[in-house]
Amino acid sequence: MSTIVVKVGGAVAATVASQVNDLATRCCKVVVVHGAGPQISAEMERRGLAVEFVGGRRVTSPEALAVVKESFAVVNSTLCDAVGPRAVPLFGDEIGLAARHVPELGLVGDPLPCAPPAIEAALELDRIPVVAPLATGPLNVNADEAASALAIGLGADKILFLTDVPGLLLEGSVVPSIAAGTAEDLLDAGELEGGIVPKLRAAVTAAKLGVEAEIGETAVMA
Repeated sequence: MSTIVVKVGGAVAATVASQVNDLATRCCKVVVVHGAGPQISAEMERRGLAVEFVGGRRVTSPEALAVVKESFAVVNSTLCDAVGPRAVPLFGDEIGLAARHVPELGLVGDPLPCAPPAIEAALELDRIPVVAPLATGPLNVNADEAASALAIGLGADKILFLTDVPGLLLEGSVVPSIAAGTAEDLLDAGELEGGIVPKLRAAVTAAKLGVEAEIGETAVMA
């Protein structure tokens, strides 16, 4: 049976359970990695903490990390409840998700390809791991990058990014497919900004290492 990693954005976490369950029932072993971007930013603003991003990644102070962990816990619980009894809540820092510290961004890491035993064990039991993207440290890691690292480490067949936009938008239209090299050129030229930047980089990384990658309706081709 094929394995698919589904990255779920925080903005759509409460609405994707049916898609996850459909995949798990119909064809695949499914690993879910979720974000909590809107929830984190809203709570940080409520507490008077600065919200800052560099290259689509959140600058994370110790105070911000506390908000990140709390927000991930809420989203993880909500998503697991929506998916149902097959869901297994997992937190990356507790299951050995590895990352390289990026000190210029604070308590942030670049996730490294890995296959945490807790995820493999859940899949063997026909469960659906639902993973909050923290790394050992703990370090905050971008959920798109964490999903890509897990897809590579687990030898997944596919990574699917579910988000509140239909796909990669260029000149106002969704791009049905894009070559990894072309995507890298766009990224390196600074022609994209915001959350699509880490999402597309993560998809390119996965595609170049043999994992089929889709951002909504956009296929990223090796």
